[in-house]
Amino acid sequence: MRVLVLGGTIFLSAAIAADAVSRGHEVVCLARAGSSSTPPGTRLIRADRESGDRAYRQATGSWDAVVDVSWQPLQVQTALNALAASARHWTYVSSCSVYADQNTAGLDETAATLPPLPSAEEATLDTYGEAKVACEDACRLAIGPRLHISRPGLIGGPGDPSDRFGYWPARFARHGEDAVLAPQAEATWTQTIDVRDVASWLVTAAEDGVTGSFNAVGEAVSLGHVLDLARQATGHQGQVVSVPPAWLLERGVQPWSGPDSFPLWLPQGSGYDGFARRRGTAAQLAGLRNRPLTDTIAATLDFERMAGLSRPRQAGLSPEKESSLLLEWAGRQLS
Repeated sequence: MRVLVLGGTIFLSAAIAADAVSRGHEVVCLARAGSSSTPPGTRLIRADRESGDRAYRQATGSWDAVVDVSWQPLQVQTALNALAASARHWTYVSSCSVYADQNTAGLDETAATLPPLPSAEEATLDTYGEAKVACEDACRLAIGPRLHISRPGLIGGPGDPSDRFGYWPARFARHGEDAVLAPQAEATWTQTIDVRDVASWLVTAAEDGVTGSFNAVGEAVSLGHVLDLARQATGHQGQVVSVPPAWLLERGVQPWSGPDSFPLWLPQGSGYDGFARRRGTAAQLAGLRNRPLTDTIAATLDFERMAGLSRPRQAGLSPEKESSLLLEWAGRQLS
């Protein structure tokens, strides 16, 4: 196949490009100047998608497959204007964030989505889900029956720039005898899919001409189970100090992601009780295969050790914040 990846330099788009090259496909990546390098074996077109139609002037000829991961509706629409007619198969990587109901477990692709972001509005992180819906709608209109919409949940694995999944293996590995602070998480759900599994499936779906909308999600397991597996993988021998969610929230520990957060943690009653329990049966029937979670943790741990266990992070507690909370909790227990 002749494959065009709009991106190809970061995490999922890079994994898609690398997987396609490994199968012998001709892969071209379109990315702006100054971005990271693309995987070996790909050809790079340097172009800024913010520049409009001229970004695609070098992306000439016909394409067996085009893959777009953008969440900016104007970028997606401009790419469609330039390339839709020349593509046999189009993959738009959307997100489970498009769904209006994140509180009900077990919903599938037929669940209602958010209203699309109006075309006159600029997409922000606060309107991420609505922006993705707008992008999906634009793709349906331009591509029609040639379109594959993939809606991943949380994507983890080696190379994750968000640090959401990697925080826990890295934290257990950083000092193997230290106490580790964690939320009481036995009843808190997670649903991480390995980036390599998403990439492999998307390339296979393009090869086979799979179309339609699919939730690309991992197995739903408790956060406590993830922490246990991460701890086992690192050989951590210290204490795990599990504290109540309300105590953490009162002290400014954020759920899910970002600074001063516990990544992957979605407290019960937060309105996201179903976010990590979405049904992925359709994608499994269409060929998606999920590797064991232990494999994802092992590969993530290798990456974290290479990148630096103590490096500054996009998500998680700083060592100083964690130490302060551990001391406060210990003092509370003794008082």
